[in-house]
Amino acid sequence: MLIRTLLNILLALVATTTQSVGVAEDTYVEGTHYEAIDIPVETGLEAERPRKVEVVEVFSYMCVHCYSFDPLLNRWEQGKSAQAVFNRLPAVFSSDWALMAQAFYTAEILGVAEQMHEPLFAAIHTQPKNLRDEDIMAALFEDNANVSKEEFSKSYNSFFVRSRVMQAEAKGRAYGITGVPTMIVNGKYRVGARMAGSNQGMLDVVDFLVQKELAAE
Repeated sequence: MLIRTLLNILLALVATTTQSVGVAEDTYVEGTHYEAIDIPVETGLEAERPRKVEVVEVFSYMCVHCYSFDPLLNRWEQGKSAQAVFNRLPAVFSSDWALMAQAFYTAEILGVAEQMHEPLFAAIHTQPKNLRDEDIMAALFEDNANVSKEEFSKSYNSFFVRSRVMQAEAKGRAYGITGVPTMIVNGKYRVGARMAGSNQGMLDVVDFLVQKELAAE
């Protein structure tokens, strides 16, 4: 009798676990919560072992929604899967957005991306500055990252940085980006807050897709 009772409990647990797995697999649906990119974009991580999955935030310092999303994204980054590689890609929808992409890659090439990330957002949304003025942009880098005006200008106006901006614009088109923030998973899936339901929902869908990609190996 005891053996039969234990067996029934075990079977019930197995059924519950199986049901839970099924729910997890069906939690997010392509076309409802996220979209497949028509032509997948290579990540450069395809040959990595153990396998890595690229997660890209397409954003702009000009975007107030990106500014609001950033603290939540930072917390997600700290707790993300070890197999998820996180990168940012600046969106280029206009000449002003191109200038902010230029600032992003200038900070990156100078090795001060972390120091400049929040100040660049703040200079647009909380302490408005005319960042079209290169001298004001240079002063922002000097004040927050101890970058001299000469060093800033050399990088900001370099062919390398301008090339990166053009590459970012092309990659945004390849991803099919029409608004930001948008998350891209492994060059295959596009996730936005509207389809996911919220900013947190967007990150939940990203986590789901990361696991989906890892399980597909």
